[in-house]
Amino acid sequence: MARRNGSIDAFLRIGYCLLMAISSLKDTAWPFWPLLPLYPYGNRQTLRQEVLRDTLWTFEQLQGILYVAVPIRMSVIRLQAGGLLVYAPIAPTPECIHWVRELETIYGKVKYIVLPTTSGLEHKVFVGPFARYFPDAEVWVAPNQWSFPLPLPLSWLGFPIGRTRVLPANVEDSPFAEEFDYAILGPINLKLGAFVEVALFHRESKTLLLTDMIVAVPENPPAILQLDPYPLLFHARDSAADDIIDTENNRRKGWQRLSLFAFYFRPSAVEPINWKQTFAEARLAGDRSKKNYFGLYPFYWRENWIDSFKALWDHGRPFVAPVLQTLILNRAPSETLAWAEAITQWDFERIIPCHFQAPLTTDKQQFIDSFNFLKNQASLPEADFCLLRQIDHWLARWGI
Repeated sequence: MARRNGSIDAFLRIGYCLLMAISSLKDTAWPFWPLLPLYPYGNRQTLRQEVLRDTLWTFEQLQGILYVAVPIRMSVIRLQAGGLLVYAPIAPTPECIHWVRELETIYGKVKYIVLPTTSGLEHKVFVGPFARYFPDAEVWVAPNQWSFPLPLPLSWLGFPIGRTRVLPANVEDSPFAEEFDYAILGPINLKLGAFVEVALFHRESKTLLLTDMIVAVPENPPAILQLDPYPLLFHARDSAADDIIDTENNRRKGWQRLSLFAFYFRPSAVEPINWKQTFAEARLAGDRSKKNYFGLYPFYWRENWIDSFKALWDHGRPFVAPVLQTLILNRAPSETLAWAEAITQWDFERIIPCHFQAPLTTDKQQFIDSFNFLKNQASLPEADFCLLRQIDHWLARWGI
């Protein structure tokens, strides 16, 4: 069995090296995008930000469905004993790896790579390829990992054999216990698999790292989206006939509408139109290129759409993403609240989630208040949850 696993690992390593060699001429290339075909597919730019001098960095890329693209973020922390810990890897493009190598030359090698989720495919898919650049690093994953439709071992999913381990329930048994605390939420049984999220707290910097649990929406588009503003400008239009015009106001307008799509899938301010009308209006578009989806724009924005965004933004207030509120955490309210209360015992000063705005400067009360929806205290407009409630009802009927 060990020989078979070794052969699989060698095969994956060779295949990975060949693909990266083919794409190495482009610093932003991500050749494995067909594994999870999300925008911007095989071309992913990376932004690195130093959050705390000589201590903490974030790396951002874009990821989404079609032009509903939002930041996806990994965090890198310098260890006191030398070396680096990586939380939630992103696509290891040549550009991304270059930025990490720069840190390695100053602070030491990557020692630990942490996958803090079980169900977040947009995080899991990058861990194996990322880890192969750092052959001395230990890979620590959240417990109760799963795959669908077949329950495959992690080595078959590209995780390196011999150095991939499951985070122990007791933080004292982890190799980085001297510098970090962590709290594991779950497993929450979703029938197909389990939902698990690992909150990691770095004591020295007083930083709380989260995956998908807490987010906050900026009023203006993040820097990573400004590199190629086309998704913003696409959503800034009111009809298919409108031209793509790059202005600061259009970038902001597009970001705010894009955010509503990202959180609610179909916010109440959107009015879908039938396909017959969609094709008729597409003929009026000045740009019917592939980039502009051939002029297709199958919805209208109601005049009150900005009210939905203002409720979501709320001056940067942190909240739990609606999809988690509606489809996951409502299945384990007591466990979730206990996990949140445990986190408030840590003396954190900032939160870095893997999506949307970061870092968040928030206090413990704001953090715990984000979970008030589990106490039937809604903070977001119920009308915007319509599609998510329908999905929840459908999943319940199928026992998922």
